Amino acid sequence: MSYATSADGTPLQGRKEEEITVNEKPAISYNAASAISYFTFIPAVVFLLLPRFKESPCVRFHAWQSILLFITASGVDIVLGTLALLTSFLGTTAQAYSIRLFFLFSFVLWVACVAMAFRGKRLKLPIIGRIAEKISLK
Repeated sequence: MSYATSADGTPLQGRKEEEITVNEKPAISYNAASAISYFTFIPAVVFLLLPRFKESPCVRFHAWQSILLFITASGVDIVLGTLALLTSFLGTTAQAYSIRLFFLFSFVLWVACVAMAFRGKRLKLPIIGRIAEKISLK
């Protein structure tokens, strides 16, 4: 039979290990998990699969919004890239600036989503946010 020890390794007299309960703090908070879910879609999917986080409506909302934002941004990037490739012979400056403006807009939107999620608030994007909210309520 083993006996419990204190933090410095000295034995605690008369208390068996199985009698001691330890209150474990979670590794990360729900707000941090919500913010981390915006760092690509991989953490978002992981948080949707982990039982502790998939039960939180806030984490589910931000994870789904992150996934939908990633899909939308990737789709727009593919369309703009294809247009740039098809019209590369024209070499328009407006096209180059429109792609840069899209990336700047995407970055600012991403930073705003991360900041709001870290504060525990929802930044519900116009179309994506409604879809994410419907999916997260299921």
